[in-house]
Amino acid sequence: MCGIIGVIGKVSPSIQVLEGLKRLEYRGYDSAGIASLENGFIDLRRRPGKLSALEALMAEKPLADGDKAAIGHTRWATHGEPNETNAHPHLSKHCAVVHNGIIENYKDLRTKLIAEGMDFKSDTDTETVPMLISKHMDEGKDTLGAVIQTMKEVEGAFALGILFNADKDHIIAARRGSPLVIGLANGATYMGSDALALAPFTNKVIYLENDDVAVLSATGAEVYTLDGQKAERPVVTVDVSDALTGKNGYRHFMLKEIHEQPTVVGETLTAYLNASRTEIAFGEAADVDLSKATQVTIVACGTSYYAGCVAKYWLEELAGIPVNVDIASEFRYRQPPLVDGGVCVFISQSGETADTLAALEYCKAAGQTIMSIVNVAASSIARESHAVLQTKAGPEIGVASTKAFTTQLMVLALLAIETGRQKGKLSTDKVKDLIHALAEVPARMTTILDMDGNIQRMAEDIIHARSALYLGRGNLFPIALEGALKLKEISYIHAEGYAAGEMKHGPIALIEEGVPVVTISPWNSLFEKTVSNMQEVAARKGSVYLITDKKGAAAAGDVNGGTLVLPDA
Repeated sequence: MCGIIGVIGKVSPSIQVLEGLKRLEYRGYDSAGIASLENGFIDLRRRPGKLSALEALMAEKPLADGDKAAIGHTRWATHGEPNETNAHPHLSKHCAVVHNGIIENYKDLRTKLIAEGMDFKSDTDTETVPMLISKHMDEGKDTLGAVIQTMKEVEGAFALGILFNADKDHIIAARRGSPLVIGLANGATYMGSDALALAPFTNKVIYLENDDVAVLSATGAEVYTLDGQKAERPVVTVDVSDALTGKNGYRHFMLKEIHEQPTVVGETLTAYLNASRTEIAFGEAADVDLSKATQVTIVACGTSYYAGCVAKYWLEELAGIPVNVDIASEFRYRQPPLVDGGVCVFISQSGETADTLAALEYCKAAGQTIMSIVNVAASSIARESHAVLQTKAGPEIGVASTKAFTTQLMVLALLAIETGRQKGKLSTDKVKDLIHALAEVPARMTTILDMDGNIQRMAEDIIHARSALYLGRGNLFPIALEGALKLKEISYIHAEGYAAGEMKHGPIALIEEGVPVVTISPWNSLFEKTVSNMQEVAARKGSVYLITDKKGAAAAGDVNGGTLVLPDA
C-alpha cells in the first residue's frame, strides 16, 4: 500500500516530503525515495528498507531543492523485488514519477516502448508511465497533454505524481481508483495519498475524482478531465490534528487505536441516537425507506467484509430480510442479479477502496439504493452514495484495522435495529432494550482492555506457533475469521478461521501437539456443541484458548490453553 507525497513552492521541499512520508509509514513499505528539482535537473535519492536509511542518505548527500519542487514515495513491492533500482521515483528523459497502484497493461506497453528505443532500468510496472509521458512530449505535446494521453493508454487503478525537469513551476497529479488529495496552503501546494500525510502543512484539501489530472503550482491547483476541460472540485476543511495522529505515549499506533475503541464506539453510537437516547436518528440517511427494502447486499473488502458478515446475522434475525455479503474484488468481476427495491451497503474505512467503489458503480447503474458506511465523509464512496453513515473512528494509522472495525459493527447494529423497526419486526420497547444494550458496549470494552495481563500470557504461548485456528458459531464465525486475519497481519503466523461445526470436515486434520485453537463461544444453546469441538482438539494435544463468559467458563471447566472470561452481556 504505497504512499505518495509532493510539494511545490516551499524552501527545502524535500525535507517536507520526507516528513510527509513518515506520516505514511503506517501504510507499509519496503523502500522509499525522493526526487527534487534545480535548474532543470532532477536530483534523486532512493533506498531499500526503512525511511531512516533514506534520511541518512539525504543527510550525507542533501537533495538539490533550488526550484522548490519535490515528490516522494514509499513503495510496497509488487512488480520487481524491493531494491534501490525498483524504488520510486522513476525517471525518463523529461520527468520523474511516483506511483501508487498497478498498471495492468504494463507488459504490452513496455514491449512497444522498448521496440521504439526506450531504455528501461527497473523491473516495475511504474516505469512505463514516465516513458510514455516522455514519448508524448517528444511528439510535441505539452506536459498536461502528455499526461492526459498517457492516462488514456494505461489500464488499472493508480495515483501518480509527476515532476518535470523543464517545468519548475508545476507538478502534475493524476488518479484512477487509488486515492489522491491536493492540499492548499499559503505559498505552497501539496499532494498526498491521504489527508493524514498533509496534516502538518494544511487542512484545506481537494479530493480528486477518478481520471482527474491536477496541475499544481505554488499558488494553487487546476483540475482537468481527460478531455482537457477544467473541472471544479470543492475545497474541504479536514480535522486531522497532531493530537489525533500522534501516538499519545503508546508504543505504536495500533496499540493506541485499540485503546481508543471505547471512546470512538461510544461517539459513533451517540451520533445516531436522539436526545433521549431511545430512538435511532440517522439524519440525512433516514431518507432511505428501509421498510420497502426487498433485499440487502453488503459489499466490502478485508476486515470491512467480516463486519458485513456479522451484520448478515443481525439483519436477518432482527429485520427478517434476506442478506447477501460479497467480497468486493469478487463482486465487481461477475454480474450478480440484483432484485428491484434492493439496498446495497458498501463498507470501507477510507471510502476509497477501488474494488468496493467499482462494485458500487455497478449496483448504482442497476437502480439499487446505495448506502455507505465509511470513516471519511468526503471520500469517493461517500460522494457516490444515496445515504452515508459515517463511523466516528477518527484517523486510523495502524495497518491492521481495530477501531474502524468496531465502529463499523456499531453502525451495522444500529442499521439492523432500524431496519427491523421500519419492517415492523421490532417493537418500540425492543428497540429501546437493544439501544440500551449497545450503550453498555464501551464500558464492556474498557473492562476487556483491563485484562491485558491475561491476554499477554496467552499471546506469549501462541507466539511460538507456526499455525493457528480460530473457531466460532453463528455471528461469531465472522469474528473468528477476523481474529485469524489479525494474527496473520500482525505476527505473520499462518492462521485460519472456521465455523466450529466444520471441524470434522477438514480442519481437524491440522491439529497436532501445540497447535493453538482459539474458540469464541459464550454460553448459549450451541455451547455444548462447541465444547465437543474443544475436546476433539485437546484429544489431539492441540492447545485450546477459550473466549467466553462466566457461565461458559464454568461449564467448560479446565481448558488446557487458558480461558478469557468476558463481561456478561
